[in-house]
Amino acid sequence: MIRVAIVGDIGSGKSFISNLFNQPVFNADLEVADIYKKDKSCFAKIKKTLPNYFSKFPLKKTELIQSIKGDKNNLKKISNIVHPIVRRRLNNFLKKNKNKKLVILDIPLYFENKLYKKKDVVVYIEAKKKQILNQLKKRNNFNLSLINQLRSLQYPLKYKKKKSDFIIKNDYKRSAVKNIVKKILKKLKQ
Repeated sequence: MIRVAIVGDIGSGKSFISNLFNQPVFNADLEVADIYKKDKSCFAKIKKTLPNYFSKFPLKKTELIQSIKGDKNNLKKISNIVHPIVRRRLNNFLKKNKNKKLVILDIPLYFENKLYKKKDVVVYIEAKKKQILNQLKKRNNFNLSLINQLRSLQYPLKYKKKKSDFIIKNDYKRSAVKNIVKKILKKLKQ
């Protein structure tokens, strides 16, 4: 199985491009959202760690944002609770798809969480800062200070780009990006 990791800045189009590969995708952001909605034991741990911020299950994004705004160390505390659950889900995904030729890993903290393996193929998504900001502004609960705090947890983009096997320049035009993805798939299947 070839593991293809999609990396890049927040809002660069990683999830959109991951889906263009038309292969099984592990999307860490969707997994985290699912954990917040459905995992009562995770919520209990977060509430116990940060009792002043969270009222009742399921975890609300607004409360999450308030907790991170209240103290930037809270983001690390929450991550320490959530990331092991995401890692277990990733392992289950890989077991479930072990007979597939290719899987896509859309994991924003792929390098930071030491998920990189030597044989992994890394695809870096590059986009202009202005276009990224426009994409981010379209999101619900857009909060630039929160996004900057999340960015502070990540390795520099130069590092990710340097470690990548392929670079996709995302101009947010589906057809252009789709052609690049086809070329990458063709190379990977050789």
